Amino acid sequence: MAGEVVVDALPYFDQGYDDPGVKEAAIALVEEETRRYRPTKNYLDYLPNPNYHAFETEIIKNEMERVQARLPMDMMSMKRYELPTPPAGKMTDVSAWQDCVDNSQAQLEHQSLRILNLELMSEYGGPAWRSYNTVLSSMIEQAQKHLQDLRKKIQEINWQRKSEQTQSGEKLRDLETTWVGLVSKNYEIERACAEIEKEITEEDQKNVRRGKKRPHENDS
Repeated sequence: MAGEVVVDALPYFDQGYDDPGVKEAAIALVEEETRRYRPTKNYLDYLPNPNYHAFETEIIKNEMERVQARLPMDMMSMKRYELPTPPAGKMTDVSAWQDCVDNSQAQLEHQSLRILNLELMSEYGGPAWRSYNTVLSSMIEQAQKHLQDLRKKIQEINWQRKSEQTQSGEKLRDLETTWVGLVSKNYEIERACAEIEKEITEEDQKNVRRGKKRPHENDS
């Protein structure tokens, strides 16, 4: 039958796996089959060609080029956090001072947002973190339960395999014992027949020397 698997080994019942040379012989068989194996079909044919640049943004592309060229990383710019005054030549320029005021207001708003975020985190950060930990603990518990179920199924499968292989091994041993007994009986029968034939031959030879015939020859 196509696709049928013939099991010719019972690891839970067979003996001799730890004998010297067995492991080396098995490895040699695997290596020999590996040398002879030639795949006839690409098992990835049904998949599209991989697009290695699908998630490559301009920033990542530039960074990869920098790493490939072994260039140092640019230092973090702190210019946006500075509050410089207008240059010496523009100390009387109103627009220059307006730019400085706008920059200071932007810095002040940034610091205000940071203070607000800290206040929000101080008020809601603890409960949010505890809620996150609760969800995370629940996920871990579910994952562990799933893992235990899988381990239980694996153990059940292994016990089933062991039981089936042990029963099959005992049956094979009984059949082998029966076969050995039948072969021994056949041998004994053949030997007895050979002894009888030998005795008949010797008796015929004696009768020939005495000039006698076999009883059934006299009747004829």
